[in-house]
Amino acid sequence: MADGKTAIVTGAGTGIGKAVATTLLLNGWNIVFVGRRQNLLDEAIAAAGTTGARALGISCDITKPAEVDAMFDRAVDEFGRVDLLFNNAGMGFKPATVDEIPVEAWVDIVNVNLTGSFLCARAAFRVMRAQSPQGGRIINNGSISAHAPRPGSAPYTATKHAITGLTKSLALDGRPFDIACGQIDIGNALTDMARAMTVGVPQADGSIKAEPTMDPQQVADAVLHMASLPPEANVLFMTVMATKMPFVGRG
Repeated sequence: MADGKTAIVTGAGTGIGKAVATTLLLNGWNIVFVGRRQNLLDEAIAAAGTTGARALGISCDITKPAEVDAMFDRAVDEFGRVDLLFNNAGMGFKPATVDEIPVEAWVDIVNVNLTGSFLCARAAFRVMRAQSPQGGRIINNGSISAHAPRPGSAPYTATKHAITGLTKSLALDGRPFDIACGQIDIGNALTDMARAMTVGVPQADGSIKAEPTMDPQQVADAVLHMASLPPEANVLFMTVMATKMPFVGRG
C-alpha cells in the first residue's frame, strides 16, 4: 500500500489514465484526477467507490503553464506533497501522409503530447525538489510509437519519440534531488480509442488487419509496480503490449 502518498494522473477521465488513477487509489494512493472535462473526472472518482484514500478531480488544460502550476499548487494545498506524476494525457490524428496533415493538427498534438508533458514534469520537479522529504517519481506514457510508427502517424510518432528524450533528461537531472523518471510504452490496450484495432487498422504492407489487444488493467498494474518501487530503484523503460500484436519482427 502507498501509505498516504499522493499521485497526479493526467488524462484521468477515460481510458488508461482512468484505469491507472483508479488502481492507485484502490492501493492507498491519494489521487488527483486531471483532465479537461470535470464531469468525466467526477464520474471516474465515483466509479472507484469508497476507498481508504482520497481523490480530487481538477479540470486543467495541460498546454497552459498557469493552469498546470495552479493545479500542482492545489494538489499540495490538499495533500501536502506530490510523490508521483503519471504524464498520460495525449491526443492523435486520423491516419494521413505528412502532406495531408494540417499544420494546426501538428501544433495541437505537439502542444498536448510534448509541451503538456514538459509543463507537468516541470511543475512536478519544482514541487518534488522543494518538499521534505525531498524527491518523487515521474512516469511518462511513451507508447509503442516511441519505438516504431504506424502508417500515417508523423505528428503522434514524433512527439512520442521526443517523450523518450524527455524521460532520459529528467532521469538524469533528477538524480541530485531523488526524483526518478521512467517511461511505460503501451501497445494495444483496449480503450475506446483503440477499439478500431479489433476491426482493422492500416499495416505497414498497406493491408488492413485486426490486431490483438489487452486489458488496460494490465497497464495499470504495471504503472502501480513502477510507482511502488523504493527511491533507490527505477524502471527506466517498460514495454507492456498485447502479446501477439504486430510489433516485434517484420509486421
